[in-house]
Amino acid sequence: MDLSELERDNTGRCRLSCPVPAVCFKEPCALGVDEAGRGPVLGALPRLQAGRRLVKGVWFAGEMGVEIKRSLGTRGVMVGCPMVYAICYCPVSRLADLEALKVADSKTLTESERERLFSKMEEDGDFVGWALDILSPNLISTSMLGRVKYNLNSLSHDTAAGLIQYALDQGVNVTQVFVDTVGMAETYQARLQQRFPGIEVTVKAKADSLFPVVSAASIFAKVARDQAVKNWQFLESVQDLDSDYGSGYPNDPKTKAWLRKHVDPVFGFPQFVRFSWSTAQAILEKEAEGVTWEDSAAEEDLEKPGRITSYFLNQGPQTCRPQVPHRYFQERNLETANSL
Repeated sequence: MDLSELERDNTGRCRLSCPVPAVCFKEPCALGVDEAGRGPVLGALPRLQAGRRLVKGVWFAGEMGVEIKRSLGTRGVMVGCPMVYAICYCPVSRLADLEALKVADSKTLTESERERLFSKMEEDGDFVGWALDILSPNLISTSMLGRVKYNLNSLSHDTAAGLIQYALDQGVNVTQVFVDTVGMAETYQARLQQRFPGIEVTVKAKADSLFPVVSAASIFAKVARDQAVKNWQFLESVQDLDSDYGSGYPNDPKTKAWLRKHVDPVFGFPQFVRFSWSTAQAILEKEAEGVTWEDSAAEEDLEKPGRITSYFLNQGPQTCRPQVPHRYFQERNLETANSL
């Protein structure tokens, strides 16, 4: 998978896709949607040390390193994780062939198994197609902390719908859509059904383990996320960068230690961190320098607005009221410069 576009600019989002198989233009197709990396605050794959795994905050022994289970979700991970949404589609008549590849929920597969299945589906490009959106940690955090809040659920819903629309715009004959739910399945399904009235939409919890086409989408998403994190290019000059940040989840002591070590007192965290998560914000409050935002002089001197009838009464000479800056300037704390 070529992620060179993301590597050139990992501050926003990028979309990747394969050529649409010819058969998908003609035959009715099923399309699956899934994601990888909704939760990390730090870091990528919640990959753990060999022989240990973390489930609901408790470490368990095992024969091999196992990734954090879906029960925790990937929503809570704070460090480094780009969020990847993927779609996979194929003709309804070939769903049995897709299932024969033994695709499964990507969280139940090892990294090598996912890569093998990804390569196999790439080889079967005559009937399997895919596309994905990679959303950077910086985009996620700035969306959630903007003046107009854009929460993670809304971002996820819109990204999934955007990928479905992308497949339709490419000419894929989509007749069925299967989605792993985010939030209430019934509400999400109704929203998608309203947007795509000519398509049969099914939204289910754990759809990635129920429908092979969603399992395939989860594999595409996870392989892309794995590769994105491994090849992550830091835009900041981070000294003594420590790659051992634990699971990336906020309750992991290693993750917290990594955050405290790599917080800049002025500029905060590298863009590898989802700084909108509460754990990151708490560390900023404690470790970074405080900032005092002073009220503008216009706001201090501004009197309460008078009654509208006062403009029509002859009350003698009136003092000029200060002009209120436009909201655009107030929100950005911009003032007129009288001298340079």
